[in-house]
Amino acid sequence: MASSNEIDPPGGPGNTLPSRVWALRGARAAMSIPALILTAAFVGYAGLARETGLSLTETLAMTGLIWALPSIVVLTGALSSGMGLVPAAIAVALASVRLMPMTMALMPMVKVEGKTKRWQLLIASHFVAVTAWVYAMRNLPDMPREARLPFFLGFGFAITSFVFCATGVAYLLVERLPPILAGSLFLLTPVYFLCSLWGASRLMADKLAMAIGLALGPVFFLYVPGLDLLWTGLGGGTAAYLIHRVVRRGLS
Repeated sequence: MASSNEIDPPGGPGNTLPSRVWALRGARAAMSIPALILTAAFVGYAGLARETGLSLTETLAMTGLIWALPSIVVLTGALSSGMGLVPAAIAVALASVRLMPMTMALMPMVKVEGKTKRWQLLIASHFVAVTAWVYAMRNLPDMPREARLPFFLGFGFAITSFVFCATGVAYLLVERLPPILAGSLFLLTPVYFLCSLWGASRLMADKLAMAIGLALGPVFFLYVPGLDLLWTGLGGGTAAYLIHRVVRRGLS
């Protein structure tokens, strides 16, 4: 993974580089440990998809078009349980709604007023998932504004293409993979997401929200199955916000 020290600061020499160079830099940065962890998780998902009865075409279509792994898993579970189209769509929407504030926070960062086209932002928004978002929020502010969008597009396209190909290969070879290993690979992603989000959090309120969410998660899983992630996010985020407000007022 490229460090921020390797990126030209705003106003520096990087401003003169063409967009394709920044896109190639983004593609190079995608070849990193987070990408390998995400690929390993999709290898585990390939085993789940094949066991569920999805074809190779359906598995690759879901990987390329949906991209966010939790949403893919939710849709796979809905298909395997015989859930109707409307309930399945609602379940996937609830699993994906977390990406909306992430996209809203990232798009203004990569947009250049008067130059960036709407279709370019739409393409970039497709690559917004935790891996790309954490990397972007940590590294894009150190780049010239004109370089951010091509860099992110190169990063997103490279990591998506690599994972897409690895998922197809894993689907064909998954019968030779022990089930316990496939499950272990699948669990690498949430562990990585948690560690990455914790490391990228700059405010104490963010870390407090994650800590409260970890405590509330098992409770909601037992008492509100199916909506546990939604209520964990709402409860943890709201509690962290209120506690942060009270602490700030006490210190002021």
